Amino acid sequence: MAQRPPQPGRPPASRPLTGKPPGVSLNRALSKLGLCSRTQAEVLIAEGRVRVNGKVIGNAALRVDLNRDRIVVDGEQVMAERKVYLMLNKPRGLVTTRDDPQQRDTVYACLEGLDLPFVSPVGRLDKASEGLLLMTNDTRFANRLMDPASHMPKTYHVQIGSVPDEPMLDRFRAGVTVDGETLTANSIGLLRSGGRTAWLEIVLDEGRNRHIRRLLAAHGIEVRRLIRIAIGSLRLGDLAKGTARHLTLEELALLGG
Repeated sequence: MAQRPPQPGRPPASRPLTGKPPGVSLNRALSKLGLCSRTQAEVLIAEGRVRVNGKVIGNAALRVDLNRDRIVVDGEQVMAERKVYLMLNKPRGLVTTRDDPQQRDTVYACLEGLDLPFVSPVGRLDKASEGLLLMTNDTRFANRLMDPASHMPKTYHVQIGSVPDEPMLDRFRAGVTVDGETLTANSIGLLRSGGRTAWLEIVLDEGRNRHIRRLLAAHGIEVRRLIRIAIGSLRLGDLAKGTARHLTLEELALLGG
């Protein structure tokens, strides 16, 4: 019996509905497996050090199936690393990246000497900011936390170069539009003040670039220190500056992990 031809405007049942092949790109696969960053993976691939199913691959965009394909780097098969979840008390002066083109010190200096697979920061803190930074090799966990739809609140303690009264705080809370972006906060409150400075507690559920600094600068307010002290219900606590530790199962549960 002859097969019925596909109806006009509809693809055959065997044809994928999108043009993207299944799987993930090879450079992303090496990152997901915990070997290195995507940028470092591109270098390994370009140097001819990566084989997929016995064949040297020079194309970082090649799609691979992590459940089926055998990926080998420098003669060693790359296997999925154990999942690692860290909290780091980031000091000021470090950039939140693995490879910095300007050769600045990065947060990875805080992980030296630790027996860890490759881990990536979950979101960012700018160079001048400090406090709680999560790092992991679990990309699904990281993407869920960074997804704006999760509305995961982040709490900051911010020292400013003035003492605001209540009307000024109300102006901060009203939000501003800067360079076409509307910058608001879930809440802004006065923690304490003394002399010519004050500390604010600011809670955000989104993380636009330099969000708090830009919001306050729009009101002529100088930020002197900015410390992230909590992500959701997970608090930085008394973790020493510049040190990292593994999250406990209870702490992971607070993040929905």
